[in-house]
Amino acid sequence: MPARSSDNKPDPEDRYRNFSIQVPEFFNFGYDVVDIWAEKEPDKTALLWVNQQGEEKRYSFWDMKMGSDAAARLLQESGIGPGARVFVMLPRIPEWWILVVALIKRGAVYTPATTLLTSHDISYRLKAGGFALVITDRENAPKVQEAAREQSSKPKCMVVDGDLPGWISYPEEMASGTRTGVHIPAVKTRSSDSLLIFFTSGTTGNPKMVLHDHSYALGHIVTARLWQDVKPSDLHFTITDTGWAKSAWGNLFGQWIEGTAVFVYDIRGKFDPAEIPPLLMRYGITTFCCPPTIYRMLILLDLKRYNFSRLRHCLSAGEPLNPEVIRIWKEKTGLPIYEGYGQTETVLCIGAFPGRECPPGSMGKPAPGWHVELHDRHGRPVGVNREGRIAISLNPRPVGLFQEYIGNDAANRKSFVKGWYYTDDKAALDEDGYFWFIGRDDDVIKASGYRIGPFEVESALLEHPSVAEAAVVGSPDPIRGTIVKAFVVLKPGFVPSDRLMVDLQEHVKQVTAPYKYPRAIEFVDSLPKTHSGKIRRNELREREVKKGETG
Repeated sequence: MPARSSDNKPDPEDRYRNFSIQVPEFFNFGYDVVDIWAEKEPDKTALLWVNQQGEEKRYSFWDMKMGSDAAARLLQESGIGPGARVFVMLPRIPEWWILVVALIKRGAVYTPATTLLTSHDISYRLKAGGFALVITDRENAPKVQEAAREQSSKPKCMVVDGDLPGWISYPEEMASGTRTGVHIPAVKTRSSDSLLIFFTSGTTGNPKMVLHDHSYALGHIVTARLWQDVKPSDLHFTITDTGWAKSAWGNLFGQWIEGTAVFVYDIRGKFDPAEIPPLLMRYGITTFCCPPTIYRMLILLDLKRYNFSRLRHCLSAGEPLNPEVIRIWKEKTGLPIYEGYGQTETVLCIGAFPGRECPPGSMGKPAPGWHVELHDRHGRPVGVNREGRIAISLNPRPVGLFQEYIGNDAANRKSFVKGWYYTDDKAALDEDGYFWFIGRDDDVIKASGYRIGPFEVESALLEHPSVAEAAVVGSPDPIRGTIVKAFVVLKPGFVPSDRLMVDLQEHVKQVTAPYKYPRAIEFVDSLPKTHSGKIRRNELREREVKKGETG
């Protein structure tokens, strides 16, 4: 019998206490999830696609099975088999889902890439990855062609929305109908076989190649079932580019394992936050996830004019969400935001989970199956309310943790140490077992003998009514060595001034420890960000260092 709480309801902790993921020897997401749903409930919606012009396309699991089977036959004819690496750079169009499932069925190793990449970015990835095939659309084909010219071994190329000389034309091949209903033998993949490679969008250096195996899809059961709380009757909306790891988190694996329909909004060009609330209302979105950057935009809108009656669960991941944003969102919508922590290298491993009270601004608690500690630089656990490096135990190895950084022994040695995986993030643990994010190891500011996490200062600044966004870094100072400097984006209606700068400094002194206040503030129109929307503090730091050298 399950444990009962005092009001005779099932104890919500049982959901987490008794949770585990069984990983079979053989597993293939295409055959064992998509095709199983297609056989069980062929008309069940898998994907609802909408673009900015209001066009809609709805795909059932049966549509996904048939489409991916035909695409898999084309891939087979194109020489793509088990282990072949394929670079997929497509906007948010249904063909991305069809082709990714087809690649999984073929046992290929795919790499998703954002269409924001330049030809230089693509060239680096093609050289590092050794891809047999590149899949893109006509708009992005010129960048691929330019990048391919620099490769000693040129990959085959496929275009999904037309035809180009020397390229495989996906629409023409599919239109022939010769592959529809044609059976090809299923490729048996072990759970330990390679599934995909992510290129990290880190804030420093060239991106590393993160290798995941087929069990990674199963690891996202934690992400979808426990954190996102999705059900088979839900319509889940994660705002993400197809090239980000967030797409695997919110638009594919865990959701379809649970039988949840995925909502996709095909955004082209500059993002307009005002487009999102009408979608939540019109389509009856039930569970919603977006990065902090977008939440900070959304709370500036008049959200109370929308009826979010179907929306029941809101989430945020990618980087920490400031408590002030959580407070305003709940004030305007009546819904809390559940934060989740993970990396390109992991699935959800720390989070705020439904049924568990979590202090606003906290990272939450470790997910089931993930044993997390905070260590000092010698690998020793730190005490309560002490800063430490986030360390994930490899005994046992959690389902959903990446296998390795391909071809990067130095990064592997740094990250995997004596039975632990170190994330390069720092946090503190309170008396109640909640984790509190401090910052990336290289983001922590050492000023006047103090160690200052930028996130706490940024959160304090965001509580001021004039501030829309903020980024905090250490800036060289001839007297103090390093000072805290803030880059601030103001809300509409506010104008930079010396008086406002002093007001912000005094505000931070009141909200957090006085020694953390920014001694310098620079008002800017925007902050530099990675393709996935994370603030590039390293770029701001480097800018300050150069100023110090020339000044």
